[in-house]
Amino acid sequence: MEQNVSRVMLAGVSSGCGKTTVTCAVLQALVNRRLRTGAFKCGPDYIDPMFHSRIIGAESANLDLFFFQENTLRYLLAKNSRDRDVSVIEGAMGYYDGAGLTSTQASSWETARAADAPVVLVVSAKGAALSVLAVIQGFLDFQEDSRICGVILNRCTAVTYQGLAQAIRERFGGRVEPMGFLPEMPECALGSRHLGLVTAVEVEGLREKLGRLARQAEETIGLDGLLALAQSAPPLEFEPVELPEYEPVRLGVARDRAFCFYYEDSLEALREMGAELVEFSPLSDAGLPEGLDGLYLGGGYPELYAKRLAENAEMRSSVRRALENGLPCIAECGGFMYLTQMIGGEPMAGVLPGKCWDNRKLTRFGYVTLRAKTDNLLCRAGEIIRGHEFHHWDAEFPGGDFTAEKLNGRHWDCAFATDRLYAGYPHFHFYSNPEFAKIFYQACLREKERHAGNDQTNGH
Repeated sequence: MEQNVSRVMLAGVSSGCGKTTVTCAVLQALVNRRLRTGAFKCGPDYIDPMFHSRIIGAESANLDLFFFQENTLRYLLAKNSRDRDVSVIEGAMGYYDGAGLTSTQASSWETARAADAPVVLVVSAKGAALSVLAVIQGFLDFQEDSRICGVILNRCTAVTYQGLAQAIRERFGGRVEPMGFLPEMPECALGSRHLGLVTAVEVEGLREKLGRLARQAEETIGLDGLLALAQSAPPLEFEPVELPEYEPVRLGVARDRAFCFYYEDSLEALREMGAELVEFSPLSDAGLPEGLDGLYLGGGYPELYAKRLAENAEMRSSVRRALENGLPCIAECGGFMYLTQMIGGEPMAGVLPGKCWDNRKLTRFGYVTLRAKTDNLLCRAGEIIRGHEFHHWDAEFPGGDFTAEKLNGRHWDCAFATDRLYAGYPHFHFYSNPEFAKIFYQACLREKERHAGNDQTNGH
């Protein structure tokens, strides 16, 4: 199957080069032009897609070759781009940096190749002159198929750009085109974009900064050239990933400042199978929504809102009763922490043993492969789930129903898993293996049938 998808990747030479600032400036400028603009983020990150979608207004999703096969990546890119004028893919880390220290696995470069996307490299010109060309040449020549077609210089003055742009044209002879620059704009620094921390006032402040960045991009970045490059991308070839259609179920999804980490494509997969996603707030609602057949407690920042979560004793009791009564439940990272006895010194739902504390550093950070020890809510014994951990807090009892292994061979036990529960620090994506979504959905269907049977027994 083929689909025309106008697409371009903005990649960086390293973390901290200004790639995200340039990407946000470009996205906001395209949105301001009233183009139907889509955004994608390489890797498992939740924050950037939320920022793209909620602050800029460019609906965003993840492209991750650790989670997805190449066809699945192309399918999701095409599916999420079908009604868009242009899709901008933001790279992660340095362009060639992969899942291992010396590996390109799941790197932005491998993603660009899988997506058959042209690439514009973002290079910081601060404190450099001709050396900028050495950096560009290194990235062009490091891999035979670099896919790099253009370069944007960040933290660059107009005078410096004029000279360097001419030097780029002369040295590379059209192999790579200078496509503009952004000057240093300290007043527009985005800082922490953890949306769980962003108040309405802060959102307005962010939008004002993005407005300035977008206006600057209109002046000094060749947006028309970027659009032309995106439109030059060939038709995207893929085979659709088919999902079954089931009888509807009601699935509760925790969504508020404390719980905001979800892969939107995972939620959409549940919708496509027939689920009604019923959002609720563990912070402010008095209890779970009525008539649920399943529960999804995503990640987020429960540690920042532990006192408020503790004060909502009605919700904590509601969740505990529901799970004790057998409601199927997925609880990832922050959701898992909410099910333990305590976060810090604050009482939580108390479904699982132990307490959580601040470890004050990233703990077991990175991609993991989970192998199930027994049949459970998501998979069968011996089957593999690909996941990702990103958390500073740790748990007294992180579970032991899966074995997690990193790419370097380090391994440990993790997660609580039964036929009605998955609860652990690792996040996962349903499109990594849609079979896991089907198994979870079928558990929700059985719960719905159990409800129906109880109603008939009780004469309802």
